[in-house]
Amino acid sequence: MGFGAVALVPMLSPSLGASAPSASPAFSTGPLAPKAPPSLAKVKRVVHFFLNGGPSHLDTFDPKPALAKYAGKPLPTGHLPTERKTGGAFPSPFRFSRHGQSGLEISELFVRTAAHADSLAVIRSMRANLPNHEPSLLLMNCGDSIQSRPSVGSWITYGLGSENQDLPGFVVLCPRGLPVKEHENWQAGFLPGAYQGTFIDSQYSDVDRLLENIRSHHSTLAQQQRQLELLRRLDAEHGAARGPDPVLEARLQSFELAYRMQIAAADAFDVSREPASMRELYGNSIHGNQTLIARRLLERGVRYVQLWHGAGQPWDSHGNLEAEHRKLAREIDQPIAALLTDLKQRGLFDDTLVLCGGEFGRTPTTEGTNGRDHNPYGFTVWLSGGGVKGGTVHGATDEFGFQAVENQVHVHDLHATLLHLLGFDHEKFVYRYAGRDFRLTDVHGRVVREILA
Repeated sequence: MGFGAVALVPMLSPSLGASAPSASPAFSTGPLAPKAPPSLAKVKRVVHFFLNGGPSHLDTFDPKPALAKYAGKPLPTGHLPTERKTGGAFPSPFRFSRHGQSGLEISELFVRTAAHADSLAVIRSMRANLPNHEPSLLLMNCGDSIQSRPSVGSWITYGLGSENQDLPGFVVLCPRGLPVKEHENWQAGFLPGAYQGTFIDSQYSDVDRLLENIRSHHSTLAQQQRQLELLRRLDAEHGAARGPDPVLEARLQSFELAYRMQIAAADAFDVSREPASMRELYGNSIHGNQTLIARRLLERGVRYVQLWHGAGQPWDSHGNLEAEHRKLAREIDQPIAALLTDLKQRGLFDDTLVLCGGEFGRTPTTEGTNGRDHNPYGFTVWLSGGGVKGGTVHGATDEFGFQAVENQVHVHDLHATLLHLLGFDHEKFVYRYAGRDFRLTDVHGRVVREILA
């Protein structure tokens, strides 16, 4: 029937229990209706730069000059278990400098982002569970490295809804295909299907390619509205005779959203409507364009936008790290800095949370030809925006950067902190499923109050 398919798949879920839409769908009562959090919230929306594959904290935001003393030699403290065999110490090939009034040390790889040093809260003591991509991706995105669980973005849209009835509440921009674990990274899990992330392959700039089937070539908007009215009547008859059917209700809601998205999404995703100066600020590139799209979505009421730095594992530098990390940072440094600048200029910075990092870090010892292996024992993420104490460093790894030794922050703690900033107590924000209450942090997590403003 020509409805936009972009919103269809996320909405199809047998667990969706909303009532059938009325002749004039009321945004205030739908599954994505805006809701107030139970506590005072510092932020309203989140954008997550996911540096897929595990960027090296030792070459970006956690300098370790002691590695130079042992270059090519075994570290005196020995090795923690790594996924692959590694050799001697590998000093960073990149120069670190202090930035801003805070004097935050940042690598030359992120020199543009470093201009916002006084707005960054850098956590250098992150810890995950396993040195493998698949479980670490699920842990960072869904709070569990083994079980199928709802993603962070799904929990947030479940709790807060969306502020725009014509767009999904949770959008995932990932160029050139799907990452490892694919849609599981933004799944709704046992939450209603309306809260699953809507995936967009952001390698394209033309709206009709970016959003497949966003416009119908067979029916006008008026004709589609009459089709929807017929579907509503048929659904009402079905419900009267057999009782409510959540699968049909989810399908109809997806049609409703897709119908409305034909105009709203075409506008939100079209960066050509931005002035040339703004497109230049972000950079005329895939990641520049998708980050500019993210800002357009955020200001239109989308709650959670995740920006993947490529499919596969582009930051997974097991060899030739210097060239690979330099290339990757060049692709993402300007867009990150542009978004922070843009949010500040538009008055959105103080109620937006920006999160940047990967699923784990890298080893201080060398692998292959000047590469680094996976390291879940100590790595770095940073936050910026509303409720965050900028220009701060929390925690530390050991002198070589192998493991977190001071103020460890597990991924569960990061999630607890994120929910706190959005107005939720992570221990009370639960969903009843299979006879027990589930939460994003399972039975773990503490709020990292030291980075809060």
